[in-house]
Amino acid sequence: MPAPHGRGTARPLPDMSMRIHTRLDLRRLILLLSLAVALFSFFNSFHASYQTQRDLLIRHTLEANRVYAAKLRQSAEQLLGSMHQQLAYSAGLLVERMSQPERLADETERLIRQNRHFNSAFVVRHDGKVMAASPESLGLLGQMLDSAGAREALDKRRPLISDPYVSATNRLVVFISQPIFADDGSYQGYIGGSLYLQHENILHTLLGEHFYQDGTYLYVVDRNRRLIYHQDQGRVGEIATGNPVVERLIRGEEGTLALTNSRGIETLAGFAPVTASGWDIVAQRPLELALEELDGLMLNILRLSLPMLLLSLAGIWWLSHLISRPLWQLARSAQHWDTEEAPEQVRRLHAWYFEADQLKRAILASLALLHQRLGKLSQESLTDPLTGLGNRRCLQAQLERWQQQRQPFAAIALDIDHFKQVNDNHGHEFGDRVLQHLAQQMSDCSRASDLLCRSGGEEFVMLLPGASLEAARQVAERVRTQMGNTCCADCPSVTLSAGVAHWPDSAASVASVEEVLKRADAALYQAKHAGRNRVEMA
Repeated sequence: MPAPHGRGTARPLPDMSMRIHTRLDLRRLILLLSLAVALFSFFNSFHASYQTQRDLLIRHTLEANRVYAAKLRQSAEQLLGSMHQQLAYSAGLLVERMSQPERLADETERLIRQNRHFNSAFVVRHDGKVMAASPESLGLLGQMLDSAGAREALDKRRPLISDPYVSATNRLVVFISQPIFADDGSYQGYIGGSLYLQHENILHTLLGEHFYQDGTYLYVVDRNRRLIYHQDQGRVGEIATGNPVVERLIRGEEGTLALTNSRGIETLAGFAPVTASGWDIVAQRPLELALEELDGLMLNILRLSLPMLLLSLAGIWWLSHLISRPLWQLARSAQHWDTEEAPEQVRRLHAWYFEADQLKRAILASLALLHQRLGKLSQESLTDPLTGLGNRRCLQAQLERWQQQRQPFAAIALDIDHFKQVNDNHGHEFGDRVLQHLAQQMSDCSRASDLLCRSGGEEFVMLLPGASLEAARQVAERVRTQMGNTCCADCPSVTLSAGVAHWPDSAASVASVEEVLKRADAALYQAKHAGRNRVEMA
């Protein structure tokens, strides 16, 4: 009597076969482990590549900015040297002209117009009175200058580049001056030029359009941390405080530094001091812009790596299959022993244990022997046994291949003149030697890529791939000449006739290459009718 359903009812035991099949087998364990290792390695390599490329881009940007700042430092020093040379030249001219206002005015006008190094130019007497000024709109002629740059030039009486100051015309300027001394050494005054820092000036020309078009920008500070050039002209004149790059420049250092600028932007800076003026040049690029190309680079790496990753994952799956079923793979390959791919398929199999490896070796040895015999039989079926040249079957196969490949070629049809008389007079054994001798002459006059065939009896064919009709005629002439001049022992002179045709030139109206052989035969018969021992072209 069946037990009633309730608390004491016995539950059925689970199916043991189901428990067995739900366990991981060796193949799945190998597959999961391999997949885990492959994916971990891939993502680890990708992360390492990202960090390496990021560090490389940062180092490259820092060094590029340092080199750029150093090059601009040299350009600035050359510019300042050139400006001092101009002023020195003018000072030499003005020694004898300090009492000639018109000549002084001409010289200041020349200074600002000749190469536009200066926004304005002055000649100042030893007591500070302006003797000449250009442009005239400044309205300083005859005034006594008392600006910081003017006082410094009068006090120090040597070539100077001033610190930025507010001029008498209420402009933020840098003043470059050269003293004027008479022949007796007495101080006459100075000639100088001003750069208007908050207007277009030579620094904008030098620094405004720079080589890098990648977000890099430049600024210049003086020894007092004042900005004397910035791409944002509204910032010119600001005092740069709390900037570690500026602090290192004040100490006379040159180098690179990654920092956060005054606006909270991470930047990569290269810097170099201009010793002659006390200026410091900084080339700076936002880190975000420097790393912009990194995203594209990593996407490109990912795009190139994903196919290999997918291929590796497929390979892992396939290898796990091979590990669990090597004998099945060997048996499947053994079903196709007669194909050319069979040995390679067996070689690609992974036999992981001794018995499978030995079976694989035995199969490969058997396949090698089998294909060797098949190859020998195939070669014999395509070769004329007497001459060793190709036979008609070989000729036909090559013609079909060349027609499929659209390979141009020249065909030479050869025939021994009066060969029947040779056989009748000297016997068939001697005739065979004549045929072998002709085969040797054909081989001597041909290239490795040419196909030489005995199409039947005393008829031979030479196929010359890529040869022109004229080149084929010359080959035929060489074979004919050598055959007429040399022959085997105890044989009278034997001559031959030849016909030459070309595909597709001489058979342009027909698609089949067989027509070329017909045309070559027709040319051969024409040579026969024309007296033999000659070459005719179709």
